[in-house]
Amino acid sequence: MRVVIADDSVLFREGLAALLDRSGFEVVAQAADADELAALVAADLPDVAIVDIRMPPTHTDEGLVASIALRERHPDVGILVLSHHVGSHQAVRLLADNPAGVGYLLKDRVTELTGFLDAVARVAAGGSVIDPEVVVALLDGHRRRGRLDTLTPREREILALMAEGRTNHAISDQLVVGIKTVETHVAHIFAKLGLLPAPEDHRRVLAVLRYLRVG
Repeated sequence: MRVVIADDSVLFREGLAALLDRSGFEVVAQAADADELAALVAADLPDVAIVDIRMPPTHTDEGLVASIALRERHPDVGILVLSHHVGSHQAVRLLADNPAGVGYLLKDRVTELTGFLDAVARVAAGGSVIDPEVVVALLDGHRRRGRLDTLTPREREILALMAEGRTNHAISDQLVVGIKTVETHVAHIFAKLGLLPAPEDHRRVLAVLRYLRVG
């Protein structure tokens, strides 16, 4: 699996590249800014680009803007954005149109090796990954406005896991409950939110994210 890394910190880039190399990924290029990232991806399309949300010159949202542009120019390239902060609105900007092959994680997740590598692989394969803290921020914001008051605490927990791209079986394993119990909760969630259930996980994520964006 071929990866491009974009981050203005040489130490972080090199450390992440070494981690990925040891884990069986092929880091084909490294970029220090958004322009270099765009050129590298265009020249040698990777399976996934891992992009810091803040890059030169202003260190605000250059990485996010570059990632959105890459999605438009190279829709088959997976994009995993890394951020130091919980930016729920930034995540929605990236994921809103089509979350397939897109991820948004806090940089702290890189140290959780198994989960991070799984996230890279899922995004490269066309799946979606959203940091749990970002999901909580989105849910909390809408709950304060009364959007999710009809959901039970367990249903909100399962909705957050669904938005991370988890399957019913993965949710069952993580919460240590039966698969039938998860399926019942999922059915209740869709009914309460007025969303029709779909058999493919990325469609579930898209439905949840659209609700969070416009609900």
